[in-house]
Amino acid sequence: MSTTSTTVSVSGMTCGHCASSVSEELESLAGVETVDVDLNAGGISTVTITSSQELSPSEIGEAVAEAGYMVVSNEA
Repeated sequence: MSTTSTTVSVSGMTCGHCASSVSEELESLAGVETVDVDLNAGGISTVTITSSQELSPSEIGEAVAEAGYMVVSNEA
């Protein structure tokens, strides 16, 4: 089975708890295997999502929004 890696930039995260909240929401999406957050407190953090299927930008954005943050850019 192949995996897909998606990187998004997220604004508003300031601490480890913020990163955990975003990770938890993203990990609840179907097919997500791992979530790696490179926290830039108070700035733009990089989130890399590894999944077994393609994730749409809208479902990623909705999961991040559910955690209380905003995706500012997507890149495949």
